[in-house]
Amino acid sequence: MINSETSSNKLISVAGMVGIGKTTFATAIASRLGYRTSFEKVDGNPYLDLFYKDFKRWAFHLQIFFLGERFKETQKIMTSADNYIQDRSIYEDTGIFAKMHHDKGTMSEADYQTYTSLFQAMVMTPYFRHPDLLIYLHGSLDATIDRIGRRGRGMEKETPRSYWKEMFHRYEQWISHFSICPVLKIDIEDYDIVNDPKSADAIAAHIQDLLKDKAECNV
Repeated sequence: MINSETSSNKLISVAGMVGIGKTTFATAIASRLGYRTSFEKVDGNPYLDLFYKDFKRWAFHLQIFFLGERFKETQKIMTSADNYIQDRSIYEDTGIFAKMHHDKGTMSEADYQTYTSLFQAMVMTPYFRHPDLLIYLHGSLDATIDRIGRRGRGMEKETPRSYWKEMFHRYEQWISHFSICPVLKIDIEDYDIVNDPKSADAIAAHIQDLLKDKAECNV
């Protein structure tokens, strides 16, 4: 395990497509850096299954639920002395999911405006704990969809390829304009944590160096 900075309270967010392996990646990196993990709340989510059956009926409800849960979790992290890595960033909710459903007509204009107003008031303020580093997991469209098929949940596997293809392109566009914190892009084909756990060692060391450089720049 790599020793983490003792004076920190660092926060790393892992971003990327549904089913791409954020939880597996976050768990492996956390064990190497000595970080605690913060995972997306799926079990007990009252809207997730309903959403995949009827996007238009449940998109707004699902996004509000995720926004509230992620905000509460980030506030908890902010008051902790521990370092954390989380397996989904709060920015993807508005930058990818809510916007996609609004553009496609599965979230009404009124619901979208309500959601984005809440997001701005809760997140885009000086008091919100933004990450020290955002790690973006990406790969080719085929490799990404293959991971969804192998690791995704049942309702995700049944979702049409066209949905994932559109989300894939939206993710690539979103990350190209993301500027809230430093970004580290990692290709999912450059490591294999499941079959070769040591492949994460070099990534963890690189992350540690990036965070150290950032801390030195802020001194």
